[in-house]
Amino acid sequence: MSFPRRTSRSRSVFSKRGRSTRGRYAPSVRIWYADHQHVELPAEHRFPMGKYRALRVHLMEAGIAPQEAFFAAPPIHRDLIEAVHDPSYVEAFLEGRLDDARIRRIGFPWSIALVRRTLASAGGTYWAATSALEEGLSGVLAGGTHHAHRDFGAGFCVFNDIVIAARAMLRRPDVTRILVMDVDVHQGDGTAALCADDPRITTCSVHGARNFPLRKQVSDLDVALPDGTGDEAYLEALRGALTTCLERGPYDLAFVQAGVDGLAEDRLGRLALTHRGLEARDALVLGRLRRAGIPTAITLGGGYAEPIEASIRAHAGTYRVATGLADLAARSTAD
Repeated sequence: MSFPRRTSRSRSVFSKRGRSTRGRYAPSVRIWYADHQHVELPAEHRFPMGKYRALRVHLMEAGIAPQEAFFAAPPIHRDLIEAVHDPSYVEAFLEGRLDDARIRRIGFPWSIALVRRTLASAGGTYWAATSALEEGLSGVLAGGTHHAHRDFGAGFCVFNDIVIAARAMLRRPDVTRILVMDVDVHQGDGTAALCADDPRITTCSVHGARNFPLRKQVSDLDVALPDGTGDEAYLEALRGALTTCLERGPYDLAFVQAGVDGLAEDRLGRLALTHRGLEARDALVLGRLRRAGIPTAITLGGGYAEPIEASIRAHAGTYRVATGLADLAARSTAD
């Protein structure tokens, strides 16, 4: 699958997708998914693997995105992984030779299914970035694995899909600067470490100060928030972070790690955001990037509420905002 290359860096970030013969607009946001590669975890495992397919179904049933907007992600190519991660670590994971300590640090039992899922998840982020460059906005119902470092994984993250996709996009002649906007409640420590010496990638993390990981890395901009931060204080801090990052541009592409584990109900969160606050967050981030004319790829990130339906609702809110912005722009262009 391929898309035509952009012919001008000054074109509108949102391209018109056109009307169907019945006067309706075609899907304005391509959404890639990886739940076709299912991993069966032990019953007592705390990671909510089932949320990914449940979210895709919810997006269709709620009318947020039609079935034709969804694309099964192909596996990422190994050479793109090894452009970011230590080849010996990559080989050991793919062949099931990581020792028990490194597997425990990742947090998943190793299996062939986990390998297939990991490759598809990173592939989805790669194609979401490619789609964003052609059409303005895209997303993946997976990814955001921002705790993966060069030679080890951690916190349910094996490979860092955002950095893999970013480095791949930087091979293109029309991409020279990238912004990574991480609004997951946990610091994007792996992303910060992997990009520390790469001036082409600006990293920003807005996260809980006392949350995982214990040992933080240094992003280009870190905004660490106290436990219990609510909507108003969060949004004020986020506005400042966005302004600072955008002033350091221009950028040819942005990644948004849109974890929803800042939700008050999240068992791993420690912040006190509401569903309304999270949608305001998404509208602020995606709206500012759109107005700046920056193509944007959204990754899912964390969400561990009990019950998990609260996280699914919050993730769906991100895509409600995204598809609303894209449809509005497409209609404005058509008119």
